[in-house]
Amino acid sequence: MKKVCLLTLGCKKNLADSERLLYKLESEYQFTENASQADVVIINTCGFIDSAKQENMEVIGEYHKLKNNQKI
Repeated sequence: MKKVCLLTLGCKKNLADSERLLYKLESEYQFTENASQADVVIINTCGFIDSAKQENMEVIGEYHKLKNNQKI
């Protein structure tokens, strides 16, 4: 079974959305908190506040660099 890592950034609504998403994926994916063990990494973000947008871009950039270095 493929593994998925879900990172949630933002408000409690994002957390609730992530929980619903994991519930829908649980029949096809095993959940892992370790992105380096995951076949798929999902980053659930919010973009209403400028500082949150900046944080989102930084986190996405970090995961992108890790993926390109084959650490994810």
